[in-house]
Amino acid sequence: MYVHLPYGAAGIDARVPDDALVLVPRKTPPLADPEAAVRAAIATPLGAPPLARIARAGQTACIVVSDVTRPVPNAVILAPLLETLEASGVRREDITLLIGTGLHRPSRDDERERILGREVLSRYRVVDHDARDASAQRRLLTSARGVEVALDAAYMDAGLRIVTGFVEPHLFAGYSGGGKAVLPAIAGAAAILANHDARMVGHPKATWCVTEGNPIFEELRDVALASGVSFCVNVTLDERQRITGVFAGELAAAHDAAIAQAARQALRPIPHLYDVVVATNMGYPADLVLYQSVKGMSVAAQACAPGGAILLVAECREGLGAGEYGGLLRAERSPGALLERIEHGATVVDQWQVQVQAMVQARCDVWLHSSLPRETVEAAHLCYAPDVDGTLEQIMGERRAALGREPSVCVLPYGQLTVPRLA
Repeated sequence: MYVHLPYGAAGIDARVPDDALVLVPRKTPPLADPEAAVRAAIATPLGAPPLARIARAGQTACIVVSDVTRPVPNAVILAPLLETLEASGVRREDITLLIGTGLHRPSRDDERERILGREVLSRYRVVDHDARDASAQRRLLTSARGVEVALDAAYMDAGLRIVTGFVEPHLFAGYSGGGKAVLPAIAGAAAILANHDARMVGHPKATWCVTEGNPIFEELRDVALASGVSFCVNVTLDERQRITGVFAGELAAAHDAAIAQAARQALRPIPHLYDVVVATNMGYPADLVLYQSVKGMSVAAQACAPGGAILLVAECREGLGAGEYGGLLRAERSPGALLERIEHGATVVDQWQVQVQAMVQARCDVWLHSSLPRETVEAAHLCYAPDVDGTLEQIMGERRAALGREPSVCVLPYGQLTVPRLA
């Protein structure tokens, strides 16, 4: 049978065995009028007064938005927020839109337009967070682990601090959204590195859809709450990036409600682990670079038997991603050597994604079909897949010979929007 796999902007129709398990998010109807739902959510929020009562004349406001790697429907979210602020007396010139880049690169002009829309971009002050510029940050606190946490000055200096985002399963934070709009999105480099260090990422509860006891999730929420978030707006999306829920109000209350919705959509039972797993990173913009596409690889490992094979289908049109990620991948001869280096060395930028990739490769073979040349793929310690159908046939043949039976196959067309769980 054929299964459509999101890949870049267009996608690929792949031929898979008829008896393959095709695992997709639980069918959830999109909201009929998403903008009306946002207006209703900010007027009747969870655990907080309505935004119109929080905002007042003379205040400065900062709204944190995700960068281009996240498909957040900002056009729908921002219009009601901005209208409410201005109707409450907050002057347009006193509103800053802060793009939460974390340690990602700054946004390009064309990306800013895609993130915010031309009209918002032309009317409001828009700035990118720079995690490496300590002069543009304000100290918040010293964490229980002794980590100095500083946040972007545009946020810290604002009287009204609003965070936005969308909530989906996350490979080591449990779920995105909520406090991730503060740490790592607008935090200083030292705090991000500490939150993503080898011990934290390697913790057994730092994984998909786990929040309780997850040290990464708990720290990022604690930091966000300590920063004085005034209001949070999170949404959940379906596989076509349509809004399925809007959750606004106090950060923890809104985020917890969004997590519950994301879990209902994404957590799917499987009867057993599979010999071969085919997965995507949900296509554009999530598969812009290999760095981000490690998420698709990691969620595939949740369904893959030890010694099995993963075929990741991710375009990676902008290459490997951050320079540190690619450089670290090339620093050792094997995933095992990379894990050894990461677990016993000082924390460096982007090592967390290399660590997750190496942990997957310690138990599964990983093939990558992308736009990257063979030498780049192989330098990243991955098996090069020139196509999907032919490579899958090759993998199936190798597994058939090794197992002495027909290999079982699971397909995750929508990457991290579907998280397999053994029933």
